[in-house]
Amino acid sequence: METVEMNSVSLKRPRSEDDVANADEIKRQKTLEKSKAENDSGQSIETVTEQPEDMKSEIIPNEESEEQEEEELEDSDEDGDPESFADMMKHGLTESDVGITKFVSSHKGFSGILKERYSDFVVHEIGKDGRVSHLDDFSVPVDDEDPSEETFTVLSDEDKQRLEELQLFKNKETSVAIEVIEDTKEKRTIIHQAVKSLFPGLETKTEDRDGKKYIIAYHAAGKKALAKVRTATDPRKHSWPKSRGSYCHFVLYKENKDTMDAINVLSKFLRVKPNIFSYMGTKDKRAITVQEIAVLRITAQRLAHLNKCLMNFKLGNFSYKNHPLKLGELQGNHFTVVLRNITGTDEQIEQAMHSLREIGFINYYGMQRFGTTAVPTYQIGRAILQNNWNEVMDLILKPRPGAEKGYLVKCREEWAKTKDPAAALKKLPVKRCVEGQLLRGLLKYGMKNIISAFGIIPRNNRLMYIHSYQSYVWNNMVSKRIEEYGLRAVPGDLILKGATAVHIEEGDVDNYTIHDVVMPLPGFDVIYPKHKIGEAYKEMLVADNLDINNMRHKIRDYSLSGAYRKIIIRPQNVNWEVVAYDDPKIPLFTTDLDKLEGKPLPVLPTDGKFRALKMEFSLPPSTYATMAIREVLKMDTSIKNQTQLNTTWLR
Repeated sequence: METVEMNSVSLKRPRSEDDVANADEIKRQKTLEKSKAENDSGQSIETVTEQPEDMKSEIIPNEESEEQEEEELEDSDEDGDPESFADMMKHGLTESDVGITKFVSSHKGFSGILKERYSDFVVHEIGKDGRVSHLDDFSVPVDDEDPSEETFTVLSDEDKQRLEELQLFKNKETSVAIEVIEDTKEKRTIIHQAVKSLFPGLETKTEDRDGKKYIIAYHAAGKKALAKVRTATDPRKHSWPKSRGSYCHFVLYKENKDTMDAINVLSKFLRVKPNIFSYMGTKDKRAITVQEIAVLRITAQRLAHLNKCLMNFKLGNFSYKNHPLKLGELQGNHFTVVLRNITGTDEQIEQAMHSLREIGFINYYGMQRFGTTAVPTYQIGRAILQNNWNEVMDLILKPRPGAEKGYLVKCREEWAKTKDPAAALKKLPVKRCVEGQLLRGLLKYGMKNIISAFGIIPRNNRLMYIHSYQSYVWNNMVSKRIEEYGLRAVPGDLILKGATAVHIEEGDVDNYTIHDVVMPLPGFDVIYPKHKIGEAYKEMLVADNLDINNMRHKIRDYSLSGAYRKIIIRPQNVNWEVVAYDDPKIPLFTTDLDKLEGKPLPVLPTDGKFRALKMEFSLPPSTYATMAIREVLKMDTSIKNQTQLNTTWLR
């Protein structure tokens, strides 16, 4: 069912000195990106932030001016004081609220801090061929068809501004004339190449005017030419060599940015739509991640040029291929994780890590699957499946306990008081959020057509709610299964033969282990265990006013086919090391970028004030690294619990 890999939840103290410094760094980066963009294009380029694929919000079209204002509001609000965050978390979820209650190991737990710094969490994608993605080469493939480096500097900022306005039909001009100051054939060729490569959709020709040579840029066939550009089926003529693969594949190294955020920045700088990029999975924001990206008909030279003007991510390992990437094609991810300030003894750590390597961990859906506020996403998903649309609307819009961003609080209060979508929307400057999208839908379709109003919310977001409910059921049922039968395969359990689930029969039970057992996410196309847990599924859904034998919804999008998921995951390539350190801000390992830049390994004291556990492991897609770390520490990974455990940041 799920093709997008995990997104980790931080176990760190929610506001440390490093966070404050990091917030300042983000602001500096935004300023630099904006100024760099102005230098590059003559126009300010905004960074459009989206959430990871399975939870991301689409941008409402034609709101460029609003986007900047909304981002500034979001940025200023995110840095709110820690007391507000702690207050909000008092009403958040704990692991037991979403069925996460069991462990498989017998060692005594200990404490540690995950993501004290975002650089303590590094993710390397594992491709379908089993190769781990690394950024280790900035070179550009040699290609006689590539324009010269001068292509990127030959146009003035004013020329770029006028060409972009022409390209996007932002003015009434039908063409732009660029005077050739030093008239040579070579200079004219470079200008032709620059216009065509930097502003897809435009054609050029040379004209004599009053004894001077001009390059004239124009749309060959009006808006249709622009609409057709950068498609595989109808590319611009002569724009791409036939001998070169249509897709440039590259490795994206990013720090403290999620995948869609990075792609949106790249698309803005390249002046293309984000949908020409493809990838195998989205990666965490608060981490250093390395993954493969493919882009349609953008040269490696243009991409490499961006390394000079973008912060917090780098592009390299370029190659041309004839295919894009597809979600879910990856084998998994390799994690390098540092748990700082650990309290466990060497014996405890050895026991914990041996257990992780030999037995594994329960494959629970992690806390980030269920949201962080007092209204869990699974409750909204349950209301959708119940066809209770008034409840769906109420859960999304009603006031909720705990601190929220101020404008959301005011919006909810207005909604509770007036039930007027227009009045509530006026209180909401950030309209890209789910609440704003639902209110717009209610304004458009009316209060009696909540289904259509809800449909305005991007499909990924809507499906997120029902997937959250499936995950909630799965977590609870797996906890019951382990409580009832332990860590052994029993008759009536399910295993997969190919893609087909079959029950374990009495005579075959010795042929299987707990690592073979799967459990279903509820749906119309799955079967259930033939023991007590099969009945427990039915009872749980009956309690939620749902019929396990009728999981089809009258709205096709919300019909659940179901899926199977292994209940125990045994990580691969598990390694660990305990190191001592004094400075909590010093990195404890080198990254791909450090190695490329020749930075030496950090020098660590042999007898430092603090101890850290450095561990590495590989996981398949759709598994949560936080659940592996939970098994090691035996700590509740919810933000609510971490906030209560780590109170020193409030002082």
